[in-house]
Amino acid sequence: MEFKEILFHVEGGIATMTLNRADTRNVITHPDMIAEIQAVCARVNADLDIRVLILTATDPAFSSGGNVKDMKNRTGMFAGTPAELVEQYRKNLQEVLLAVYNVEVPTIAAVNGSAVGAGCGLALMCDIRVASQQATFGETFLNVGLIPGDGSAYTLPRVIGMAKASELIFTAETIDADTALALGLVNHVVAHEELLAKAQQVAKRIAGRPPQATRLTKKLLRRGVNATLEESMFQASAYQALCHFTDDHMEALNAMFEKRKPSFQGK
Repeated sequence: MEFKEILFHVEGGIATMTLNRADTRNVITHPDMIAEIQAVCARVNADLDIRVLILTATDPAFSSGGNVKDMKNRTGMFAGTPAELVEQYRKNLQEVLLAVYNVEVPTIAAVNGSAVGAGCGLALMCDIRVASQQATFGETFLNVGLIPGDGSAYTLPRVIGMAKASELIFTAETIDADTALALGLVNHVVAHEELLAKAQQVAKRIAGRPPQATRLTKKLLRRGVNATLEESMFQASAYQALCHFTDDHMEALNAMFEKRKPSFQGK
């Protein structure tokens, strides 16, 4: 697939997807943008040589989420009756966000600038968030008379807790990167010029782990959110049994006894 809305490359098992529509502040509600993000997510899931996905954007914004001009004019995905809008949200905005959420390898959002509305929701769909000092975050839906239609009413409380999430959503305030760090919304804050280097540093550490076990670990974490302890432990026993029969498990043990660095092949 030829990409027009994004940039995509893979190096050393680390895939990087860059939203590349600075002219629209990287809105994610355009059909072409939606299709390309979904295509990348499907490719990452299918390519077992890919071990981590970094999601970032061209300056100055990470993503402003929905296109407010289309909202005002009731065009694009915001056209139609209420019933039609339900399907537009489900089949467009929500599907692309779910595609990112369901990527099977660990995902890192390298947030370079403003992440507001569904743009903040997009960052929340990733497992780890690294922010530039220039980044800002806002659950700004109430500012335009809308509710969080992007899944952030689900994800944000799970990341920072219900009380803090409620305050951010109800006030619709935008916060800076340091405040986001204090809340636990992001994992790291770095100088703007160091953003990708930091994201790649974290990605390389993850990529150095056995890839099959890493993918299974992500599944276990995701399923554990809504499982009981007993259900999570049962699932863990099944995944653990699979890991015991991988070459990477034996490579890890052999490397430990031979006092060398393991070389994992994803087998």
